[in-house]
Amino acid sequence: MLSPDHRLRRREDFANAVRRGRRAGRPLLVVHLRTSATDPHGPGESAPSTRAGFVVSKAVGNAVVRNKVKRRLRHLVRDRLAQLPPGSLVVVRALPGSGDAGHEDLARDLDAALARLLGDVAR
Repeated sequence: MLSPDHRLRRREDFANAVRRGRRAGRPLLVVHLRTSATDPHGPGESAPSTRAGFVVSKAVGNAVVRNKVKRRLRHLVRDRLAQLPPGSLVVVRALPGSGDAGHEDLARDLDAALARLLGDVAR
């Protein structure tokens, strides 16, 4: 489970990450990453926490399948938050095939997408 400090909740934050961030697509998911984004509603701390949000549409499956995919993605992203720059906004959008995919398949696609995005940021 992601702690409340690491969750994206507001629509504006999702839109900011998707519209202004970089994107990496994989067969099971698409990851949007917005680095060095500061939260205008935060207390003004120097290193804001990295926050993540998830989009799982009805195309993925019924409610049971969607919730299972969200739980798996939350668990995977929680373990990878330390790799991301402080203040980053991450949105993970599950594609229709993710409902049938296993935990290892989701982890592989998430790692590949994050490696691509973080490699682009380092350049």
